[in-house]
Amino acid sequence: MTTTLPLVPKGKDAQDAVCCAPIARQPLGESEAAELAALLKAVADPVRLRLLSMIGSHAGGEACVCDLTDAFDLTAPTISHHLKVLRTAGLIGSERRGTWVYYWVIPAQVARLGALFTPLATG
Repeated sequence: MTTTLPLVPKGKDAQDAVCCAPIARQPLGESEAAELAALLKAVADPVRLRLLSMIGSHAGGEACVCDLTDAFDLTAPTISHHLKVLRTAGLIGSERRGTWVYYWVIPAQVARLGALFTPLATG
């Protein structure tokens, strides 16, 4: 079995590429920190984190609110509040279809969270 390792430049760029997540490479600017803090606050609640996971993993990439409410011992208004927080943060989108609202994950926003702590690799 052969293993192929990526070529990494020497010096500081090599350190950044191999070991350091974007948050560790340079200080965040004020506006970027505020934007990312809003995303982190939105997922810092266990109910919202579960909702985001349920929506993202639902068959077809979207979930009806009717598919989400039974998983929680919470009232419909409380679930709606949590969904609104996720929507306001830009982590999910929604569309009303008849009497139900359908939700889906906004990949670019979720990726911003993941990229914040994931080391970048160079080829």
